[in-house]
Amino acid sequence: MPPLDQERLSDLTLLRSSESTYPDSPEEAQLETFENRYPERDYWVTFDCPEFTARCPVTNQPDFGHVRIRYIPGQRCIESKSLKLYLFAYRNHNTFHEEAVNRIMDDIVAACSPRDIVVTGEFNPRGGISISVEACGGQASPK
Repeated sequence: MPPLDQERLSDLTLLRSSESTYPDSPEEAQLETFENRYPERDYWVTFDCPEFTARCPVTNQPDFGHVRIRYIPGQRCIESKSLKLYLFAYRNHNTFHEEAVNRIMDDIVAACSPRDIVVTGEFNPRGGISISVEACGGQASPK
């Protein structure tokens, strides 16, 4: 594998920063990407966020869940620190579970155009009902 090329990584401003500024909303968050050195190969990248939090748009109560993102990169890959800050931005964001999962998928697709993607949210019970949401794009989309 070739050595790391600093010019290739120059766009990764969040990873280079010694301090983390937490965005207040997903709109303010920035998903950073880097060049995929193996774009001709199909391989899955999986991110787990077992402590995902958002707020109910009606009651403003916190909703807790586990978000899992799996994708096959195209030309670009998502940088993990920027993803962490992006997901953290939901903490004070009012949204339904279905909207959060689909928006996460849409924002990742916009950032890096993966060949395939599945975003799953397993949300803790509220009122005796848990909710599971799965959004798929690319080859994983149901036909």
